[in-house]
Amino acid sequence: MKKKQFKSESKRLMDLMINSIYTHKEIFLREIISNASDALDKLYFKSLTDSSVGLNADDFVINIDIDKDSRIIRVSDNGCGMTEDELDSNLGTIAKSGSLNFKTENDDSKDIDIIGQFGVGFYSAFMVSDKVTVYTKAFGSDIAYIWESNGTDGYRIGETEKDGFGTVVEMHIKEDTDDENYSKYLDKYTISSLVKKYSDYIRHPIKMDFTESKPVEGEEGKYEDVTETRVLNSRIPIWKKNKSEVKEEDYNNFYKEKFFDFEDPLKVIHSSVEGNATYKSLLYIPAHAPFNYYTKDYEKGLQLYSKGVLIMDKCPDLLPDYFSFVKGLIDSEDLSLNISREMLQHDSQLKLIAKTVEKKIKSELEKMLKTEREKYEKFFKEFGTQIKFGIYNMYGLHKDELKDLLIFKSSYEDKMTTIGEYVERLKEEDKKIYYACGETEDKIKMLPQYDAAIGKGIEVLLLTDYVDEFVVKTLHEYEGREFANICDEDFDLTSDEEKESLKKSNDDAKDLLASMKEALEGKVVDVRFTNKLSGHPVCLSTEGEISLDMEKTLNSLPGARDNKIKADIVLEINIDHPVAQKLINGMNDDKDEIKKYAVLLYDEACLIAGRAIDNPVEHSKYVCELLSK
Repeated sequence: MKKKQFKSESKRLMDLMINSIYTHKEIFLREIISNASDALDKLYFKSLTDSSVGLNADDFVINIDIDKDSRIIRVSDNGCGMTEDELDSNLGTIAKSGSLNFKTENDDSKDIDIIGQFGVGFYSAFMVSDKVTVYTKAFGSDIAYIWESNGTDGYRIGETEKDGFGTVVEMHIKEDTDDENYSKYLDKYTISSLVKKYSDYIRHPIKMDFTESKPVEGEEGKYEDVTETRVLNSRIPIWKKNKSEVKEEDYNNFYKEKFFDFEDPLKVIHSSVEGNATYKSLLYIPAHAPFNYYTKDYEKGLQLYSKGVLIMDKCPDLLPDYFSFVKGLIDSEDLSLNISREMLQHDSQLKLIAKTVEKKIKSELEKMLKTEREKYEKFFKEFGTQIKFGIYNMYGLHKDELKDLLIFKSSYEDKMTTIGEYVERLKEEDKKIYYACGETEDKIKMLPQYDAAIGKGIEVLLLTDYVDEFVVKTLHEYEGREFANICDEDFDLTSDEEKESLKKSNDDAKDLLASMKEALEGKVVDVRFTNKLSGHPVCLSTEGEISLDMEKTLNSLPGARDNKIKADIVLEINIDHPVAQKLINGMNDDKDEIKKYAVLLYDEACLIAGRAIDNPVEHSKYVCELLSK
């Protein structure tokens, strides 16, 4: 045998490739199987025009054999094999790819899937092997060749004996270390699971013999070893079939098996795209959110395949964060890969696929919203918060793309509504979209401002998710109508005459109101009379951008304890309520009484708004004093 050095630059490049390019050692099997599949495809391509091949599509096969005692895994194929020059060229030069050359030199092969176009996959065997031996005989040749290497001291090449054409890759598995259990790759069930995970959709059958002890028929208590050959891969992926060939049950079973869900998906999106981005996709919208969906532990991403070979289990770049709930896969023949299948080069092709996938998901959600409203409402209950995050994230960069996917509970018929539907119901002179925030719908409906708005015939959106008000603040307006919180201080539906009358009442009582504000010791920025509360005595409103609900949400965030956000709160007292008349008529000079009423009215307004009162003992004391009079 002739001893040679690798034609590539140095051992350092080999070490870098083995230890850095691939982050998971188990993918060595995927690479070796992919190379075998390439060899079969080349000979199959030849058989289409050369009858001397004497094989049809069903005759091509990949075999895996494990010799546990010798610590050897063999992957063999009856493909095209290699000549001595091809063996020396393809395996003697790192990053030299015979598959790529085949594609370049054969224009008619464009319809044949050649997986191993990047030239380094074979060397991944050295991640788990301390010696790799290749036996090969080219189709039509009488001479077989052997290539062997330990991955560091070059390689040896020479003639050998081999029955039939094709290639055998024999890997001697490393001994176990404290950090790595290499022996697991000598277990047939481990190898079977790796084939299922990475190479399930290789078009050729991948076979392995299994020997099991089974009872001898007719002889009680006697067992014998029985060997059977099993095909490990499914071969034809469901996403490559025509939609007419796949039943709903097939889609659902595939989803539950591959993505470990116990419930059928809410929506299936099966697409075949050709053009600038060419790929097949099978996407699912789950019926429920995973238990860790809204935590930092959740990983988004679609499975990424190239010609049926799994490249990445979760490719995050294929989904925007606001569609991170989508499960599924992309299979493309056009992806640009780096020097291995393990690391993707984030080029324009991948970005183009991602953009097309995003548009498809959005269009399917819009379609569900219009034609399957009940199903969409179920979806939004599970994943609506993520859509909302997408709107206000990055300063509202994607708000225009996502705003029509929002739905909120509305006072109109007590149903969910889109913002567009709300606007359609407005009269031409109506310039605002009104909303109210609270922990629950029932608590919102208890607000004095809600009663006042409903009494005026105003439709109100009921926002109960902590992120809702941030969303409408980010949107600011929809088709020229601004969003308005009915609990803001400037919410006012009174006539000019009523406004003027109220202004006079506040001016006349300015000393009283100033004393009440002083008595509340900085809890409010103002105390004033209002005429918008119907039968309720008091309410809290806010000035500025921070509402009561936003204050609560912001102060609940991590790190907010030492830097509390404070809304500018206004205590509003109903000018038409008897309590207002009592204040005006009897307390201008009694500072102590003014303080008691100020505290009690503020506490009552807090309770109505769902806020805790600051001093329950003081509140109880003042109530008892009032009752004893």
